[in-house]
Amino acid sequence: MRLLFDTNIILDIALKREPHYKDSANVLKIIDNKAFFGFITATTITDIYYIAKKEKGHSIAIEFISNLIQFVDVIGIDKLIILESLSNKIADFEDAIQSSASKFNHIDYIITRNIKDFVSSEIKAISPCELLNQLQKK
Repeated sequence: MRLLFDTNIILDIALKREPHYKDSANVLKIIDNKAFFGFITATTITDIYYIAKKEKGHSIAIEFISNLIQFVDVIGIDKLIILESLSNKIADFEDAIQSSASKFNHIDYIITRNIKDFVSSEIKAISPCELLNQLQKK
């Protein structure tokens, strides 16, 4: 299964934001155990750096990103994805980018806490909790 992590999920882990940290970290552990393939977009990297640097400082932000990319792949954002995103029905451009990138990279699920933001996405969005519950039922 191929999973794209929305920026909010990665930030929950980087900044240990409660009450979301535990479920987000548990989903990322599934990737670390090589049970599934995890992805983030290149734009997520810059967002993580910017926000984590403000809260934790440059060194911690860089260290987190360095560790993160050891077990998730980074999806590039090119002209085709941007053009698709500009005509996407998703109102938030960042979310449209992630949805389009997911489509072109054959992602099965977008993992996010903001399911409603991806209602118009061709790729189904689910929460970390929902994914963990699905996995427990198998």
